[in-house]
Amino acid sequence: MKEARVQVKIPVVPRSGMQEWGDNPAKHVEKDKPVPLPAPALVKERSSTVQSMKTSRYGIVSLPNEDDLAAETKQRAAEQQVHTPVIELDAFQKVKKRRMRAFGRKRWGRNPGRWQPAAAVSVLLVLALAIPVILVWPRAGGQVDPVPSPSSISSAGETSTKTPAPAVPATYPEPYVRVYLSAANTTMKLPLEDYVTGVVAAEMPAEFKLEALKAQAIAARTFIVRRLAANDTSGVPSGAADVTDTVSHQVFIPPDQVKAEWTRLGKEKEWEKLQQAVRESRDAVMTYEGRAITASFFSTSNGYTENAEDVWGSVVPYLKSVDSPWDKQLAPGFKETVTMKRSEILQKLNVDSVPASVQQGGSWMQVLSTTEGHRIKEIQIAGETFSGPEVRKLLGLRSSQFSWKVEGDEVQITTYGYGHGVGMSQWGANGMAQEGHTATEILKHYYTGISFGQASRMLASK
Repeated sequence: MKEARVQVKIPVVPRSGMQEWGDNPAKHVEKDKPVPLPAPALVKERSSTVQSMKTSRYGIVSLPNEDDLAAETKQRAAEQQVHTPVIELDAFQKVKKRRMRAFGRKRWGRNPGRWQPAAAVSVLLVLALAIPVILVWPRAGGQVDPVPSPSSISSAGETSTKTPAPAVPATYPEPYVRVYLSAANTTMKLPLEDYVTGVVAAEMPAEFKLEALKAQAIAARTFIVRRLAANDTSGVPSGAADVTDTVSHQVFIPPDQVKAEWTRLGKEKEWEKLQQAVRESRDAVMTYEGRAITASFFSTSNGYTENAEDVWGSVVPYLKSVDSPWDKQLAPGFKETVTMKRSEILQKLNVDSVPASVQQGGSWMQVLSTTEGHRIKEIQIAGETFSGPEVRKLLGLRSSQFSWKVEGDEVQITTYGYGHGVGMSQWGANGMAQEGHTATEILKHYYTGISFGQASRMLASK
């Protein structure tokens, strides 16, 4: 854009004794000082002024005469014929712009345009952060009032100063268990946790570690919850109870009897530890796909647990064979040898006699196959084929893993481990607890892929 040039004529009246600028006003810019007139002229001017004013006797100024008026008029006309210089405002604007540019370079540098947006944004950010802080900052000696929740506002619009109560987790009533006492031929009804206390006292030695006792408590609780959820009363005489107190289900001793007996034996600490195990595992059960599992357990393994299908004939996804090396080191009954006559063995297996063909072969007992848990799966005795669990049950052996030695008419049978071998090994659990494993870790080792649930919640709808 072209700059607009504006010319403004400003009459300049010089003071008395000042010379005229002439044609070049810039030449006298720095000489702006009054120049004295010649002395005679100054004297003449002052004398004429004094003569033109005559004061009367009473102090009244008399009017000048005609000659004086004519001389004054001529003098004013001469003064009006003064040269009127022209000041160009565009020159003044250029000087002003140069000064402003110099001022800008001192403050913002050579390119102020690039800093101005950043400065503006910084100021806005500071204000955006400072204003909320100033508004909520407590005054001297004051406190910030909490924002009232909708529940604390009454229907009249008034707010309540009471602090709302914390949320309470949902609770469910404790289930009850009916236990058939086989010795007394009666039924006892008691709370679930009391039943678990009686089972743990009967099924696991009180000297075991706390985490092993807690694992046993969860397994015992899971076993009965599964039966309660399914209304399973199998194995109970007349179905008048939920479970018996025998090994057919879970061995149970009434808690008051346990406390009295242990107190008599000086085992008060063991009783307190038992109660602690039940209390710290309260209401916890093992689940698989949302349902309580079949929490089978046994005393001592042969170093491994069994697959459910190798013992009971049906596949259970969480009852799989796992290693259990602690039993051999800790369990006092890991290995046991019994001696039986050959005729006794044949009688218990319901075999009349040993066939002649078998006698000629020199061996009338032969293992056909073994399980993944290193137990006997099939065995041939006197020409008949039996499963390992079947022989264990018929001969009353401690385990289905066994070896034998024949001496004349006697057979020495050595077993390894104690129990059916499915699920949790109790001595193995105690070995894991001694190594510092928790009850959760113990259970997840012996029961593959399980989760945990709440017993009372699962049975609340029943």
